[in-house]
Amino acid sequence: MLKEYRIRIKKGISQEELEKITNLDRKTIYRIENDINMPLLDTFAKMVTALELTDEEIASEVKKTINY
Repeated sequence: MLKEYRIRIKKGISQEELEKITNLDRKTIYRIENDINMPLLDTFAKMVTALELTDEEIASEVKKTINY
């Protein structure tokens, strides 16, 4: 669902940095980025906040999931 790695990379944030900011395990981040796992709402919120996603970016990610 959350292919935030594109956004994460665009913003210059590594998985290690995202792990520190969100307090999520890097394996969890990897699994979400590679559509292995769907994030829980609280996990999604942590990542959205850490990446400072706009409303448009969030809506785009949700639309991708619905149209999956």
